[in-house]
Amino acid sequence: MPDELHQAGAGDPDGLDRLWTPHRLAYIRGENKPDDHSTGQCPFCRIPKMDDAEGLIVHRGELAYAVLNLYPYSPGHLMVCPYRHIADYTETTDDEAAEIADLTRAAMRTIRAVSGAQGFNIGMNQGAVAGAGIAAHLHQHVVPRWPGDQNFMPIIGRTKTLPELLGETRDLLAGAFKRR
Repeated sequence: MPDELHQAGAGDPDGLDRLWTPHRLAYIRGENKPDDHSTGQCPFCRIPKMDDAEGLIVHRGELAYAVLNLYPYSPGHLMVCPYRHIADYTETTDDEAAEIADLTRAAMRTIRAVSGAQGFNIGMNQGAVAGAGIAAHLHQHVVPRWPGDQNFMPIIGRTKTLPELLGETRDLLAGAFKRR
């Protein structure tokens, strides 16, 4: 090895394993985040036009739907979204708000039944300054939790491990939603 490379540390083993997650680069770059509904770039408006498996939809309601998060915090992390393109919870109709609440409860029951989740983080980030990744279209997160699920990987390694592919999770949850 040339001396200058060795001095810079290139090629020196560091004893760490690598978990490659190239699919997250689209999220990091902010791809598919809508700036303006008129551009047709809103993923939450595009997803309902897709086949359920392709769009990762686990359940369709009349006014809202449940879809897996493409960048999940944990297995089964899904979102409940109104079909209507609105940004703020206060813009929902009474019927939309009721269906979002009902689908959230159904999602919790379904995830708990198929995965044994022992807790949940439920919430909406309203506006970019509040942490909404896609602020232009309202969505509520339903994040299942288990004891010890926040171990050293996300805290120290800034890496999340997911033991199941999104397509498998979608099939499991979609089937369970139909049986309830």
